[in-house]
Amino acid sequence: MRAAFGPKTRVVLLNSPHNPTGKVFTADELAQIAALCVEHDAIAVTDEVYEHLVFTDASGPHVPLVTLPGMAERTVQISSAGKTFSCTGWKIGWACGPRPLVSAVTRVKQFLTYVNAGPLQPAIAVALASPPSYYAGFRDALQSKRDRLCAGLAAAGFGVLRSEGTYFVTTDITPLGGTDGLQFCLSLPERCGVVAVPSQVFYDDPDAGRRLVRFAFCKRDEVLDEAVSRLRKAF
Repeated sequence: MRAAFGPKTRVVLLNSPHNPTGKVFTADELAQIAALCVEHDAIAVTDEVYEHLVFTDASGPHVPLVTLPGMAERTVQISSAGKTFSCTGWKIGWACGPRPLVSAVTRVKQFLTYVNAGPLQPAIAVALASPPSYYAGFRDALQSKRDRLCAGLAAAGFGVLRSEGTYFVTTDITPLGGTDGLQFCLSLPERCGVVAVPSQVFYDDPDAGRRLVRFAFCKRDEVLDEAVSRLRKAF
């Protein structure tokens, strides 16, 4: 990780839980990133929109980078209501950090968007007052759906990479004889009426993720079961 830092490092972008892989950075990894940010006097911008979707069998609970030594004064923490309250299209989010950094964010934003979903912001204010039981129930419900889909995909022959966070699961199509995720995903709707996303579109080098495809499990249980049934029949 140290090799990623150098004399020209000014800003570090960190996404945990990570989308699209579902990786949750470990406490040791976060501590190393924080120490390097301090050593190189770098600003950290953290994307934590899945902060409440870290599953109980992950490598550890969600740890905001800003809470680590030396990071409070150099971190901009970004989150969103879209994932936590299942209203992705509302596009209501926030940035937290020291006044100078948040001021820089607001100056940039005013040249990117002129109008946000003003009428929806009071609704999000109400949602943010939800008790801790809401967040635990939200996580547990999605974890159950993850387990349901992972079991079904494994039974259908996919190599399943169990996600530790977010609401996506990545699979390997190699056991099914697949060699190109893009072509595999393009064929799925006609083949069995199921849609997936080829992971290679997220890589600078498409060959790196060519045999990986991802599925979303933020669906009703009966929809997940139907998708699995169709995939099993197809393969």
